[in-house]
Amino acid sequence: MSEVEAAGDNVNNEESNPPENKTENKNEEEQLEPPKEMKAVVLAGFGGLKSVKVMKKSQPSVGEGEILIRVKACGLNFLDVMVRQGVIDSPPKTPFILGFECAGEVESVGEGVTDVKVGDRVAALTEYKAWAEFVSVPAKYVYTLPQGMEFQNAASLLMNYVVAYILVFDIGNIRSGQSVLVHSAGGGVGQAVSQLCKTVSDVTLIGTASKHKHESIKDSFTHLLDHGVDYVQEIKKLSPEGVDIVLDCLYGDDANKGYNLLKPLGRYILYGSANIVTGETKSFFSLAKSVPEAMQKLHDRKNVGKIILDPSMEPKPKPKLQTKGSKDKEKDKDGKVAGETAAGESTDAEKEKEGDSSAPSSAN
Repeated sequence: MSEVEAAGDNVNNEESNPPENKTENKNEEEQLEPPKEMKAVVLAGFGGLKSVKVMKKSQPSVGEGEILIRVKACGLNFLDVMVRQGVIDSPPKTPFILGFECAGEVESVGEGVTDVKVGDRVAALTEYKAWAEFVSVPAKYVYTLPQGMEFQNAASLLMNYVVAYILVFDIGNIRSGQSVLVHSAGGGVGQAVSQLCKTVSDVTLIGTASKHKHESIKDSFTHLLDHGVDYVQEIKKLSPEGVDIVLDCLYGDDANKGYNLLKPLGRYILYGSANIVTGETKSFFSLAKSVPEAMQKLHDRKNVGKIILDPSMEPKPKPKLQTKGSKDKEKDKDGKVAGETAAGESTDAEKEKEGDSSAPSSAN
């Protein structure tokens, strides 16, 4: 073959496979690559605790003006319990990822984001989507953490203190010398309200809470009453004229009681409806070991302060029960009782029975 003929063949090959086609083929190959996956806590359907499931979901992409966060801690709020039971207006269609707040590290930033960079420690309000390994959030809802603030503390602040600030200052307009009644005083919002009220001089703060919480929160309130007794009569003894402001997250019978306790021109503020949430029957991603237990604890109002879901924590293993006569079991040549394993180990049967204990748990 002559050099002219060879050159002609090369030209023909390049024409049949131009550079742009090679680029298109490469893009097609990239598109065929499966998307990265992550674990997430998903609400499969409205209802009980069994509707909350750990599932594999596609890792979110980061769009213009958005920030992708690698989640390190999430907040659990009573709103999450209400969402799970479907007692909120216009809930999303199931299945969807739960959670409204988180803290973590910036994984990537979208076009137009200039305030944060990859690796920054941040907290974010997410409007669902928080209970996952990654979440993409508009930059305006992402806040850089002060130096030294831990992720758990950051995740505990967002919703509780935003709500408390609005109640105390924007709506309540609390002034020096006024009196305030706060229900669920041991919860996250109740504790935030108590701290913000202390920034105003001479405020009388009356809280109601279950009796078992009183020792833990007694220093946060001027007067602390047992919600299970006739707290109305106790408040009338303390303040015969009534109170200036009632902060009610319960609704139901407490609404009428609170309204009747107001002074003239007093303000009754309803910011929740915990009493309409129905009863239940009896790690971050360890579904049977952490998320339902945390929700149950919040539903039963057994928590003091905020409940935080921490992906880095391991569930505590259940102690092994020693049955009668187990000491007399035959030992093998290594000195182990038959069926026993080394410290910290468990048999395959035990692992299957207990479920996956490798996922993180919740922290109070």
